[in-house]
Amino acid sequence: MILSRNVYAVTIASFLGYTGFTVVMPFLPLYIGELGVTDVGEIAAWTGVSLGITPGLTALLAPAWGKLGDRYGRKIMVERSLASFVILMAAMALVTRPWHVLALRAVQGLFAGYGSLSVAMAAESAPRDQMPASIGLVQTAQRLGPGVGPVIGGVLAGLVGLRKAFYVTAAFYAVGLVVVHMLYDDRATHGYVEDRDRPREPITFRDVLSFQNFILMMAVIFGLQFADRSLGPVLPLYVAQFVGDSRVAIVSGILFSIMAATGALGHHMCGRLLRRHSTRSVIAAGAAAAGAGAGLLGATGNLWLMNAAAALFGIGIGAAMTASYSAAGRVIPSGAHGTSFGVLTSASLTGMAISPFIAGLLAGTSIRAVFVVNLAIMGACAIVVWRTMVEAA
Repeated sequence: MILSRNVYAVTIASFLGYTGFTVVMPFLPLYIGELGVTDVGEIAAWTGVSLGITPGLTALLAPAWGKLGDRYGRKIMVERSLASFVILMAAMALVTRPWHVLALRAVQGLFAGYGSLSVAMAAESAPRDQMPASIGLVQTAQRLGPGVGPVIGGVLAGLVGLRKAFYVTAAFYAVGLVVVHMLYDDRATHGYVEDRDRPREPITFRDVLSFQNFILMMAVIFGLQFADRSLGPVLPLYVAQFVGDSRVAIVSGILFSIMAATGALGHHMCGRLLRRHSTRSVIAAGAAAAGAGAGLLGATGNLWLMNAAAALFGIGIGAAMTASYSAAGRVIPSGAHGTSFGVLTSASLTGMAISPFIAGLLAGTSIRAVFVVNLAIMGACAIVVWRTMVEAA
């Protein structure tokens, strides 16, 4: 009962945090414009660097936070992260220059990481045979939140302005903090119940990297996060080429919501797909679908086709992501979850960090180039997984 409560507590907190984040962050290019930047290339660059610096710093610190979580418990690590976001997101409403946004995002990078920690916490809080379902549940919440957030943000942008919307984001994080503090029991996350008392040898990073398919899954998770997060700095600017200024926020919000909702569907469907098909097939097919969606999105200005492309992209990313984490989770021994998920977190956050920065730079030359790069990366992931992944017995 305690383990189930932990999983649901993490799921609720993830939903609240990701909803709050996407109330404002998908519209960061518009907010940068409100701060006095007028050149499209400069807006994309400021947005890319601001979105990328937080996960970049978090990726560097993830292994250290993982070890601290093993020692003192992951609950305090998540509470630390959520509390910092409450303060820093409220401070975002007070900025007057683009570099203020960048500075606050950098500080967030020193305390962030609750999203990826939540996946590790869900995996550790469930019996091994329920790990894919637990991971999928948390990742579904992390997708459903962004399915709601951009719509809320688009409405708030028109009613009260983006600046005041940051206070709403801070409130979401505050509620998530209360949920974790009241419902989560950190004593249930230090290894699986059935082998908690068995003696264990210390697990090194070299041991982790030697697990079957682990390095491949790191690369795939990096690629999926790269493609998924690359649209943040450029999609509103891309949409602005086809619709009037008054509709950019709401149309962009709908596209982000479609990708988020279909991503949640992909996470949810993954468990069923894995019961019928091999993990290799699910990951390869998901990556291929995401690549096709990215290619179509960058090739058309028709809003209906853009909606269809966003749906294809989202469901492919969602299914492939959950399958990749599940494949890695299956080969991690119970004594190595802190270290192993710390390494996976670094791979994930590195993709999040690099992607907006590169997307911002590419957009300064051609926004469509971002979609072409995503198509190439997803195609490469599908081919490499299909040809090299070893199916576990």
